[in-house]
Amino acid sequence: MAKAIALAGKFVAYTSAAGAAGFGSFLLFTRKSQFVAPTEPIISSSHFKKYNPNQNAPALHDLCTRRVPLKQIKPELLQEEGKLVEGFFAGVWSGFGYGVQRRYLERKYRSEETATQLWDPAELANSTYPIGTVVTDHFEVVSRTPSSIAARCGDSPRNSGVRAVDGVFELTAVLNEAEGVAEFGITSFFFQGLGTSDAKMPPPIAYLHRLYTKLLMDSAVRKLLR
Repeated sequence: MAKAIALAGKFVAYTSAAGAAGFGSFLLFTRKSQFVAPTEPIISSSHFKKYNPNQNAPALHDLCTRRVPLKQIKPELLQEEGKLVEGFFAGVWSGFGYGVQRRYLERKYRSEETATQLWDPAELANSTYPIGTVVTDHFEVVSRTPSSIAARCGDSPRNSGVRAVDGVFELTAVLNEAEGVAEFGITSFFFQGLGTSDAKMPPPIAYLHRLYTKLLMDSAVRKLLR
Protein backbone atom coordinates (compact mmCIF):
# COMPACT_ATOMS: atom_id res chain seq x y z
CA MET A 1 0.00 0.00 0.00
CA ALA A 2 1.26 3.47 -0.82
CA LYS A 3 2.59 5.42 2.14
CA ALA A 4 0.11 8.24 1.54
CA ILE A 5 -2.84 5.87 1.64
CA ALA A 6 -1.49 4.36 4.84
CA LEU A 7 -1.35 7.84 6.37
CA ALA A 8 -4.89 8.57 5.23
CA GLY A 9 -6.00 5.25 6.68
CA LYS A 10 -4.52 6.11 10.07
CA PHE A 11 -6.29 9.47 10.01
CA VAL A 12 -9.65 7.95 9.09
CA ALA A 13 -9.25 5.16 11.63
CA TYR A 14 -8.47 7.56 14.45
CA THR A 15 -11.26 10.01 13.75
CA SER A 16 -13.77 7.26 13.12
CA ALA A 17 -13.02 5.24 16.23
CA ALA A 18 -12.75 8.35 18.40
CA GLY A 19 -15.94 9.87 17.06
CA ALA A 20 -18.00 6.72 17.51
CA ALA A 21 -16.63 5.76 20.93
CA GLY A 22 -19.14 5.40 23.74
CA PHE A 23 -22.27 4.97 21.59
CA GLY A 24 -23.57 1.53 22.47
CA SER A 25 -26.73 2.09 20.42
CA PHE A 26 -24.81 3.60 17.52
CA LEU A 27 -26.39 1.60 14.70
CA LEU A 28 -29.90 2.29 15.97
CA PHE A 29 -29.12 5.98 16.40
CA THR A 30 -27.85 6.34 12.82
CA ARG A 31 -30.29 4.01 11.06
CA LYS A 32 -31.92 6.79 9.01
CA SER A 33 -28.67 7.68 7.27
CA GLN A 34 -27.83 5.57 4.23
CA PHE A 35 -24.90 5.25 1.83
CA VAL A 36 -25.62 5.42 -1.89
CA ALA A 37 -23.50 5.48 -5.04
CA PRO A 38 -21.56 8.77 -5.10
CA THR A 39 -22.11 11.29 -7.86
CA GLU A 40 -19.61 12.53 -10.42
CA PRO A 41 -19.13 16.29 -9.79
CA ILE A 42 -16.34 16.05 -7.17
CA ILE A 43 -14.23 13.83 -9.43
CA SER A 44 -14.47 16.36 -12.25
CA SER A 45 -14.08 19.40 -9.98
CA SER A 46 -11.32 21.96 -10.42
CA HIS A 47 -10.03 21.07 -6.95
CA PHE A 48 -9.51 17.43 -7.86
CA LYS A 49 -7.71 18.34 -11.08
CA LYS A 50 -5.49 21.00 -9.47
CA TYR A 51 -4.33 18.98 -6.47
CA ASN A 52 -4.21 15.58 -8.15
CA PRO A 53 -1.76 16.30 -10.99
CA ASN A 54 -1.11 12.60 -11.65
CA GLN A 55 -4.83 11.82 -11.90
CA ASN A 56 -4.74 9.19 -9.17
CA ALA A 57 -8.00 7.37 -8.60
CA PRO A 58 -9.74 8.03 -5.29
CA ALA A 59 -8.61 5.93 -2.35
CA LEU A 60 -12.07 6.42 -0.87
CA HIS A 61 -15.19 8.01 -2.30
CA ASP A 62 -18.58 7.66 -0.64
CA LEU A 63 -21.87 9.48 -0.15
CA CYS A 64 -24.06 9.36 2.94
CA THR A 65 -27.63 10.63 2.61
CA ARG A 66 -30.61 11.37 4.81
CA ARG A 67 -34.12 12.67 4.09
CA VAL A 68 -35.96 14.78 6.66
CA PRO A 69 -39.58 16.02 6.42
CA LEU A 70 -39.66 19.78 5.92
CA LYS A 71 -42.20 20.16 8.71
CA GLN A 72 -39.56 18.96 11.18
CA ILE A 73 -36.96 21.59 10.20
CA LYS A 74 -36.65 25.01 11.84
CA PRO A 75 -38.65 27.45 9.68
CA GLU A 76 -35.91 30.11 9.63
CA LEU A 77 -33.63 27.71 7.77
CA LEU A 78 -36.14 27.41 4.92
CA GLN A 79 -36.90 31.08 4.39
CA GLU A 80 -33.69 32.15 2.66
CA GLU A 81 -31.78 30.34 -0.08
CA GLY A 82 -28.56 28.83 1.20
CA LYS A 83 -29.45 28.93 4.90
CA LEU A 84 -30.24 25.23 5.13
CA VAL A 85 -26.86 24.01 3.85
CA GLU A 86 -25.17 26.68 5.96
CA GLY A 87 -26.93 25.39 9.06
CA PHE A 88 -26.12 21.81 8.10
CA PHE A 89 -22.43 22.62 7.64
CA ALA A 90 -22.35 24.46 10.97
CA GLY A 91 -24.13 21.56 12.62
CA VAL A 92 -21.45 19.07 11.59
CA TRP A 93 -18.64 21.02 13.25
CA SER A 94 -20.53 22.23 16.32
CA GLY A 95 -22.40 18.97 16.94
CA PHE A 96 -21.42 16.26 19.40
CA GLY A 97 -20.36 13.94 16.58
CA TYR A 98 -17.29 16.06 15.85
CA GLY A 99 -16.56 16.78 19.52
CA VAL A 100 -13.79 14.23 20.11
CA GLN A 101 -11.93 15.07 16.92
CA ARG A 102 -12.33 18.81 17.54
CA ARG A 103 -10.84 18.57 21.01
CA TYR A 104 -7.96 16.43 19.77
CA LEU A 105 -7.09 18.89 17.02
CA GLU A 106 -7.45 21.81 19.41
CA ARG A 107 -4.95 20.33 21.86
CA LYS A 108 -2.50 19.59 19.08
CA TYR A 109 -2.78 22.58 16.76
CA ARG A 110 -4.48 25.55 18.42
CA SER A 111 -1.91 28.34 18.78
CA GLU A 112 -1.24 31.95 17.88
CA GLU A 113 -0.56 30.80 14.33
CA THR A 114 -4.04 29.27 14.02
CA ALA A 115 -5.90 31.86 16.13
CA THR A 116 -7.98 33.13 13.18
CA GLN A 117 -9.42 29.67 12.55
CA LEU A 118 -12.68 28.38 14.05
CA TRP A 119 -12.26 26.27 17.19
CA ASP A 120 -14.98 26.92 19.76
CA PRO A 121 -18.41 25.27 19.44
CA ALA A 122 -20.18 28.64 19.56
CA GLU A 123 -18.06 29.98 16.69
CA LEU A 124 -18.60 26.80 14.71
CA ALA A 125 -22.36 26.99 15.27
CA ASN A 126 -22.71 30.63 14.20
CA SER A 127 -20.28 31.03 11.30
CA THR A 128 -21.67 31.59 7.80
CA TYR A 129 -18.66 29.73 6.33
CA PRO A 130 -17.50 31.95 3.48
CA ILE A 131 -14.82 30.57 1.16
CA GLY A 132 -11.49 30.52 2.98
CA THR A 133 -12.94 29.69 6.41
CA VAL A 134 -10.71 27.19 8.24
CA VAL A 135 -12.12 24.72 10.76
CA THR A 136 -9.75 23.35 13.44
CA ASP A 137 -6.66 23.49 11.21
CA HIS A 138 -7.96 20.70 9.03
CA PHE A 139 -10.96 21.73 6.90
CA GLU A 140 -10.89 24.77 4.58
CA VAL A 141 -13.98 25.94 2.70
CA VAL A 142 -13.04 25.94 -0.99
CA SER A 143 -16.40 26.28 -2.74
CA ARG A 144 -20.06 26.87 -2.05
CA THR A 145 -23.39 27.17 -3.82
CA PRO A 146 -26.92 27.73 -2.47
CA SER A 147 -27.16 23.98 -1.85
CA SER A 148 -23.57 22.84 -1.18
CA ILE A 149 -20.43 23.70 0.76
CA ALA A 150 -17.16 21.88 0.09
CA ALA A 151 -14.05 21.84 2.26
CA ARG A 152 -10.57 20.64 1.47
CA CYS A 153 -9.21 18.17 4.05
CA GLY A 154 -6.53 15.55 4.60
CA ASP A 155 -3.86 17.92 5.94
CA SER A 156 -3.48 21.36 7.48
CA PRO A 157 -4.64 24.27 5.27
CA ARG A 158 -1.21 25.74 6.01
CA ASN A 159 0.05 23.15 3.52
CA SER A 160 -1.54 24.77 0.49
CA GLY A 161 0.24 22.89 -2.28
CA VAL A 162 -0.06 19.36 -3.61
CA ARG A 163 -0.20 16.97 -0.65
CA ALA A 164 0.65 13.37 0.06
CA VAL A 165 -2.92 12.95 1.28
CA ASP A 166 -5.69 15.23 0.07
CA GLY A 167 -9.45 15.20 0.08
CA VAL A 168 -12.75 16.96 -0.31
CA PHE A 169 -15.58 16.89 2.21
CA GLU A 170 -18.78 18.20 0.60
CA LEU A 171 -22.12 18.78 2.30
CA THR A 172 -25.35 19.29 0.39
CA ALA A 173 -28.87 20.26 1.41
CA VAL A 174 -31.57 20.21 -1.26
CA LEU A 175 -35.25 21.06 -0.80
CA ASN A 176 -37.56 18.54 -2.45
CA GLU A 177 -40.82 20.43 -2.07
CA ALA A 178 -42.72 17.97 -4.25
CA GLU A 179 -42.10 15.25 -1.67
CA GLY A 180 -42.03 17.59 1.31
CA VAL A 181 -38.52 16.64 2.41
CA ALA A 182 -35.00 18.05 2.67
CA GLU A 183 -32.33 15.79 1.23
CA PHE A 184 -28.96 15.97 2.99
CA GLY A 185 -25.69 14.52 1.73
CA ILE A 186 -22.12 14.12 2.95
CA THR A 187 -19.58 13.20 0.30
CA SER A 188 -16.07 12.15 1.34
CA PHE A 189 -13.30 11.94 -1.21
CA PHE A 190 -9.66 11.05 -0.41
CA PHE A 191 -6.82 10.73 -2.89
CA GLN A 192 -3.03 10.77 -3.11
CA GLY A 193 -1.69 14.03 -4.51
CA LEU A 194 2.05 13.33 -4.68
CA GLY A 195 3.34 10.52 -6.84
CA THR A 196 1.17 7.83 -8.37
CA SER A 197 -1.07 5.28 -6.70
CA ASP A 198 -4.15 3.19 -7.37
CA ALA A 199 -4.37 1.91 -3.77
CA LYS A 200 -7.74 1.82 -2.02
CA MET A 201 -8.57 2.38 1.62
CA PRO A 202 -8.60 -0.99 3.40
CA PRO A 203 -12.20 -2.21 3.91
CA PRO A 204 -12.07 -2.13 7.75
CA ILE A 205 -10.85 1.49 7.65
CA ALA A 206 -13.49 2.43 5.09
CA TYR A 207 -16.15 0.85 7.30
CA LEU A 208 -15.03 2.86 10.33
CA HIS A 209 -15.12 5.98 8.20
CA ARG A 210 -18.72 5.27 7.18
CA LEU A 211 -19.72 4.83 10.82
CA TYR A 212 -18.18 8.18 11.68
CA THR A 213 -19.83 9.88 8.70
CA LYS A 214 -23.23 8.61 9.83
CA LEU A 215 -22.55 10.00 13.29
CA LEU A 216 -21.65 13.41 11.84
CA MET A 217 -24.79 13.34 9.71
CA ASP A 218 -27.15 12.56 12.55
CA SER A 219 -25.60 14.92 15.07
CA ALA A 220 -25.78 17.75 12.49
CA VAL A 221 -29.38 17.05 11.48
CA ARG A 222 -30.47 17.18 15.12
CA LYS A 223 -29.38 20.82 15.23
CA LEU A 224 -31.70 21.64 12.32
CA LEU A 225 -34.87 20.29 13.87
CA ARG A 226 -37.62 22.29 15.57
